[in-house]
Amino acid sequence: MIKNLAYKNRQQGVTLLEMMIALAVSAIVLTLVAPNVQSILVKNKITAEINEMSGVLQFARFTAIDQRSITIVCPSSDFSSCGNNWDDPKIVFIDSNANDSRDADEPLLLSSQTISSTNSMDSSANLIRFLDVGGTDTPSVITLCPNSNDAKYARALFVTLQGRTRISVDADRDGTHEDSDGDNLSC
Repeated sequence: MIKNLAYKNRQQGVTLLEMMIALAVSAIVLTLVAPNVQSILVKNKITAEINEMSGVLQFARFTAIDQRSITIVCPSSDFSSCGNNWDDPKIVFIDSNANDSRDADEPLLLSSQTISSTNSMDSSANLIRFLDVGGTDTPSVITLCPNSNDAKYARALFVTLQGRTRISVDADRDGTHEDSDGDNLSC
């Protein structure tokens, strides 16, 4: 009976010393892990946005081939007219009268989201025109960079004259993707 009484009066919980040790270990782990988590989040956001843009371009190319029509991809702030800010949503439409702008009788086929506020997108062309055979009249490069302008996170999409899209790679494994000439991407 005395044994049961002593058991009931025993403390339940942790001491201040134990809590301070746990807090110190947590702080050390967080300071070591947090920068890596941030890097992973930045890379994943850029990868998702470059993959979305690649999908938009591939959709436009296949639509041009399938419909045997000129298909346009361009940024648009109002989903009806082309702009030149590639951070805006992108629209895809068949340009039936070949005037490089979306008219009232040309339906919107696809639109994408606005680029994340932590990133910026730029292109060597104001719009990308896929011809009825799937090619383009001008090769284009679309570059995506974080607002920090850290080139190790930069990615690019290359659109060839044949209309094929290719995502940049880090061929020399130096931590920065290269452009089509083999030079490091810059933001």
